[in-house]
Amino acid sequence: MPHNTVAVVGAAETTKLGVIPDMSQIQLHADAALNAMADCGLKPKDIDGVATAGETPVQIAHYLGITPTWVDGTAVGGCSFMIHVRHAAAAIEAGLAKTILVTHGESGRSRVGNPPRSVPPSSLNGQFEQPFGPMGPPSLFPIPVLRYMKTYGVTHEQIAMVSVVQREWAAKNPRATFRDPITVEDVLNSRMIAYPFRLLQCCLVTDGGGALILTSAERAKDFPTKPVYILGTGESVETPMVSQMESFTSSRAFSVAGPTAFREAGIKHSDVDHLMIYDAFAHLPLFGLEDLGFVPRGEAGRFIAERNTAPGSKLPLNTNGGGLSYMHSGMYGMYALQESVRQMRGTAPAQIPAAKVSVCHGVGGMFAASGTIIFSNQKP
Repeated sequence: MPHNTVAVVGAAETTKLGVIPDMSQIQLHADAALNAMADCGLKPKDIDGVATAGETPVQIAHYLGITPTWVDGTAVGGCSFMIHVRHAAAAIEAGLAKTILVTHGESGRSRVGNPPRSVPPSSLNGQFEQPFGPMGPPSLFPIPVLRYMKTYGVTHEQIAMVSVVQREWAAKNPRATFRDPITVEDVLNSRMIAYPFRLLQCCLVTDGGGALILTSAERAKDFPTKPVYILGTGESVETPMVSQMESFTSSRAFSVAGPTAFREAGIKHSDVDHLMIYDAFAHLPLFGLEDLGFVPRGEAGRFIAERNTAPGSKLPLNTNGGGLSYMHSGMYGMYALQESVRQMRGTAPAQIPAAKVSVCHGVGGMFAASGTIIFSNQKP
């Protein structure tokens, strides 16, 4: 895809975030979608492409009164929305649609209108992991984390610093769920969930959603909002079972999606002003920094502990507070995308001065999938 030919012109989250017991999952999708349309002055009749996960594009298109010429129902977990952006950009470039809506909504805490959570017994996970007793992500992610810690000598204190630093970012964000400062001691003294994860190293469980609207860069100049251009994209998948990862110290999907996006964007790591790495648990920014090539193998723990991603640092990371302190309804990728767009628009609560390039990197499942989007606010 040629650089900067597609732009985000509409971006918004749900009116409320956190605990929303009076709205169902599909209502959260619609609320976010209508907010994004209002952001850029569009109506449902102006949309001709729909991408979503959690709900199907059929449900969303019908609910909003949209008749699309292009749909995408890719559902690979929390990074589905990064992949939707990639597919939408390609569709616009190919002329398959002109104005594409990407929606997310999730009643992750209140569980209103959400499908039941289950692992089908016939699935690979159901046959080869569930019989051994894991209780969801908190007890599945420790498999690679413990190997990573042992291989590279990463300490509990270093991983705890991920939570500490992101809480510092959250303190700057009025919409963040948790804003009070925490220390490494607070993290390590919080309740054990599944070794080595304590409560403050695990994501929030909240309600909410978000939506994006994309169109061509040529059309973007006619909208009232500041265009945010798609500079590069990447996607990949590895395995539905964390136990079958090729390496417990690196994600193959990360290592494909990230470098693909960098090559397409034609940028170097030193060009990146702002970075979002999906952080359902505190270890994910460590894997992301290394698999994206920002730091050498085994160095990410020390890198974060030395405050290289904290407010005022050289590589601002997860500036909304992340899934650990800002918001995490189950599939977090949309919220990371929203923060990248805010940073490129210059409207983020913790705005990075003169930021021109933002990298947004996501994970789906237990390292099962990955999507990477590189944004820029520079005109084509």
